[in-house]
Amino acid sequence: MASQILRRVLRSRQIPKSFVANPSLTTIIAFPFSCSSSDCSSSDDSPLPSFPITVSLFPGDGVGPEIAESVKKVLATADVPIEWEEHFVGHTVEPRVQSVLTWESLESIQKNKVGLKGPMDTPIGKGPKGGRTSSLTLRKDLCFYANVRPCYSLRGCKTRYDDVNLVTIRGNTEGEYSGLEHEVVRGVVESLNVITRQASLRVAEYTFHYAKTHGRQRVSAIHNANVLSKIDGLFLTCCREVAAKYPEIVYEEVIIDDCCMMLVKNPALFDVLVMPNLYGDIISDLCAGLVGGLWLTPSCNIGEHGIALLRQCMNMANPTALLLSAVMLLKHLKLTDKADQIHAAISNTIADGKYRTADLGGSSSTTDFTKAICDNL
Repeated sequence: MASQILRRVLRSRQIPKSFVANPSLTTIIAFPFSCSSSDCSSSDDSPLPSFPITVSLFPGDGVGPEIAESVKKVLATADVPIEWEEHFVGHTVEPRVQSVLTWESLESIQKNKVGLKGPMDTPIGKGPKGGRTSSLTLRKDLCFYANVRPCYSLRGCKTRYDDVNLVTIRGNTEGEYSGLEHEVVRGVVESLNVITRQASLRVAEYTFHYAKTHGRQRVSAIHNANVLSKIDGLFLTCCREVAAKYPEIVYEEVIIDDCCMMLVKNPALFDVLVMPNLYGDIISDLCAGLVGGLWLTPSCNIGEHGIALLRQCMNMANPTALLLSAVMLLKHLKLTDKADQIHAAISNTIADGKYRTADLGGSSSTTDFTKAICDNL
């Protein structure tokens, strides 16, 4: 019975053919990188995109549309050559996709190869009836295998630490967040935690390549192999195998309990952290708290064949996280000058302290905060 379930699980992980990015198309890679289990090479010579660049935009739920408007306004002020292709996600399951995402929205990100995603709501304890959540659909159907979240201190944002500069990278398609759970009998629920060597190697390869190309010195693999010897043991085996190819980078393994304690005591001990899905979700939010919260931390999802999706999590919301995700997007598109210009404007606005949203201890509206950033451009 267990083997039959596992076979169905592995078959379910195959990407629908209509959504596999065509490798013959010109692609833009978030962090120039091409990788398989047997080869890992840079693609720094990939062609520059033609202008204007079409970007899929998912404003999201709640404050999502407001902060998405802030991003559009700031990028327009900076004369960034981008055209937005907007897709709004509802709460009705699309039968063709079995998700609240539409077929057209998936085709959009598959075609454009790059997108920006606002916060999408999933009620605690339940997903959409008869379908998958939007985030799970994007991760699985478009194979966003790695989530990258830089956490660094911003000038003018007072926190316990002022020198945080680390990056968390987590597996995105396997582990406890695969959506493989069901009620066996009433009152008994089973959730499957399945990982594979292929996916673990791919995340490890990406992590070490990222560390090398971004001047990072240390990679820490976060695990709980002292308890989950098979699952986390396989993940560590893959990390060790890849680490052997990068002797110039210090590699270490840290149990997740110790990692949490070390992060809150002295985050400077870490540089790049790589971990399975569930641990990464928790640790990345912990790291966001070190620099001021989720409203100040961008993130990027990396997919196969150059697909990348960047995301963020009342006129009071702080658009900084989505703006910084847009900065990552611009670097992804090799618009480095524009990215640096916008990043400096965000940093100067926060450091100045005149305009701050409520989460930063101020009373400025989203509109006023956005206008201040535009003025600093």
